[in-house]
Amino acid sequence: MSAPEQTRLARRAMVRLIAAAAASPALLAACAGAPATPTTPTSPAGRASARQIVGPAGTPTDPDLLHPVVPWPLTLEAAERRTLRALCDLILPADGASPGAGAHGADAFIDEWVSAPYPDMQRDGAWIRAGLAWLERESRRWYHVRFDALEAEQMRVLCDAICDVAAAPPELQAQALFFDRVRELACIAHYTTAEGMADLGYVGNVPLAEWSAPPAEVLRRVGLE
Repeated sequence: MSAPEQTRLARRAMVRLIAAAAASPALLAACAGAPATPTTPTSPAGRASARQIVGPAGTPTDPDLLHPVVPWPLTLEAAERRTLRALCDLILPADGASPGAGAHGADAFIDEWVSAPYPDMQRDGAWIRAGLAWLERESRRWYHVRFDALEAEQMRVLCDAICDVAAAPPELQAQALFFDRVRELACIAHYTTAEGMADLGYVGNVPLAEWSAPPAEVLRRVGLE
């Protein structure tokens, strides 16, 4: 049997073990149960790690758009941020065009998102914090180290079980939805930066000295001529 075949078989076996372990009451309470009944994140006033971002705030009618300020304290713990940063780098790793999403600050974007005092963001916060706790638990269960200390291949083994909502077993659906949401937010964070837009080849959002209407052929094609 070739080395790649052995790796695939080992990863399949690991996925089965992870799925079986996920059925335990402790893990279901840590991840699957939390998103089903999302809770409001702990009040920032009671968290030692909460911090208020300060800087130029502008005014409601004249905001400082060049130096935006997050008007609420961030709520993810340092350990959660480490796990999240490693996961974002796994989802969008560094290449020749741009840095990895985690190294590029996707975890900071997601922290700002889930800390926002709005119901949708707080629901996301419940999902994401439970999912991060599950990743940490499984990392220590199988490899005896933190998730962010794993080798890339070990991270992939854990995430293979949850990276596809349609393919994930029923007992890992909550974790798969967590992974799907982090992937979406990491992509939003990464591809709205200058480096991410350059990676996509996006040429918009740039001031132009002049503007010419689309060619007649293009207008005809879209039915606007």
